[in-house]
Amino acid sequence: MKKLDKLILGSFIGPFFLTFIVVDFILLTVNMLKYFDEIFGKGLDFMIYIELFSYFVISISPMALPLAVLLSSLMTFGNLGEHFELTAIKSSGISLLRALRPIGIFVVILTIFAYLSNNYLVPKVNLKTFSLLYDIRMKSPALDIKEGVFYAGIPNYSIKVNRKIDDVRLRDVIIYDHSEGQGNINVILADSGRMEPFFNDRYMRLTLYNGISYKEARSQRGITEKPVDFTRTNFSENQMVFNLESFQLNRTPEDLWSTNRSIKNIAQLKDGLDSMASEINQIIYYNYMTTESSYSYFSRNRKITPPEDIVRGKLLYDSLREARLKFRKERKEDSLRSVGVSASKIDSSLVALDSVADQEYQLMQDSLGLSQSQSGLDSMALDVIDEIGSEEQSDIREKLTLMPDPSPGNFENARIEEKNEKTETTDSLKMALKPTEFTPEQKAKIDSIVSAGNYKARAATVGLNNARTVKNNFSTKLTQIDNLEREYRRFQIAWFQKYTTAFACIVMFMIGAPLGAIIKKGGLGMPVLLSIIFFIVYYMLTITGEKWAKEGVTGALLGTWFSNLVLLPFGFFFLKQARKDARLFEADTYVEFFKKIHQSFKRLFSN
Repeated sequence: MKKLDKLILGSFIGPFFLTFIVVDFILLTVNMLKYFDEIFGKGLDFMIYIELFSYFVISISPMALPLAVLLSSLMTFGNLGEHFELTAIKSSGISLLRALRPIGIFVVILTIFAYLSNNYLVPKVNLKTFSLLYDIRMKSPALDIKEGVFYAGIPNYSIKVNRKIDDVRLRDVIIYDHSEGQGNINVILADSGRMEPFFNDRYMRLTLYNGISYKEARSQRGITEKPVDFTRTNFSENQMVFNLESFQLNRTPEDLWSTNRSIKNIAQLKDGLDSMASEINQIIYYNYMTTESSYSYFSRNRKITPPEDIVRGKLLYDSLREARLKFRKERKEDSLRSVGVSASKIDSSLVALDSVADQEYQLMQDSLGLSQSQSGLDSMALDVIDEIGSEEQSDIREKLTLMPDPSPGNFENARIEEKNEKTETTDSLKMALKPTEFTPEQKAKIDSIVSAGNYKARAATVGLNNARTVKNNFSTKLTQIDNLEREYRRFQIAWFQKYTTAFACIVMFMIGAPLGAIIKKGGLGMPVLLSIIFFIVYYMLTITGEKWAKEGVTGALLGTWFSNLVLLPFGFFFLKQARKDARLFEADTYVEFFKKIHQSFKRLFSN
């Protein structure tokens, strides 16, 4: 590495780490203010707070890196320009692009590190952050009974102490017992008492001295019934034990947040996208297949069939599901054999695995609103294949070879048998429904029965009810699809964000370094002001693009890259101006420009 590279890189790394720590601390403070009331004042151990703060620092680092790169590059090249070091570099025949190369390589490496951090480190840290923050929220505040104030921190009890001699001894104690849920029917008054925790602070023993216990029965009393019982008990000593489990920090299993997109890497996000796409396809497919039954007359001459792409998606997702179940079964069998499990136990385990798979499939059907009679509609999809082109039929049948059971040969045999059965059924129906010749008297009698029985009005009522049912079903399915598509777009945004936040480091460097060479001002004055302005613009554009993507106004790819695409031309513009030594931020430049315009107008009007 040449001395010039060491000089430029050394002058950049120091401000970079300093600004990164400052920016990270500022973002940490902003994030902690949202949870200030929920995490403080609960008597937690100091290491719990350190653990939570460290998680927050790592999770907000991807947002702090672009701003740190922007500010440090502005300061570095501003200092070089202010001390005429950049002028000396250019006068020795070294271009500005050559001077930017060492920091540019460092920023590229930093971008790769930011991407790896976003994909692997930050999801795991977010999982631990959500778990710990939830546990802290669920923990009750520290036990702090104050004088003259009712304390309701202990569930089902309200305690008031008029005087506290110390943390143990109490005077003039009043306790309302709400454990029966009947109101203030159980009251305890005591002259003095002692409050002592025991068993690792999991329980508290409250010993009361010289007091009275009042208890009133609460029941539904009529006019002629006797009044309810009222009990008053004097005591010289009474012990009460309170469970302080809610005051302990209980760590919740992290699996409860396994569906949150913030804790998933790119591979897991892709799996989630495939699952949601499969569920959307299933809803549309079964909606088509179950709608025909609502049109008793319409479906006589016309079949309601799903579109070709929905049918192909249905067959593909079913084949993938069967292949996944086969893979799970083989892996389960291999794992059992590796530990020396007997064959009978392996068979029983595989049977249990099949039952679990059947239960999962049944739950999926129930979530789609299907009944058991509707689960046999899958075979009806085979009728639609006849209407698809030959090339697409072969493509679908090739995808069906992924299914372990039945085999491709059995599939063809089952298809032929099904066609034969349908042909026999059709022939028998044609024989049974062969039209019969009626005499005019018989026709008139049948018409009179239809008119007298008001069958037309009944048919209209049935048709109207069917139409309302179909409308309600469509509204429900549309709501489900809309929610799934919204979540699908959010998963896409979370996927692309892992790239965009890392690439923002390069964009901010392309803006900050040329801008620092133009303004030729170091320190924390002008660079900080310009950095804040550009970062606010970047943040606003990012929020706007993500909002467009969430609402479906634009694609998730364009929405997440919107801020980078808008600011990248500014970087090229500042780089071009810096290579020409343009004086964009000097007042004399604009004064001379307006003077020329004024002189041009003056000559124009004088002529």
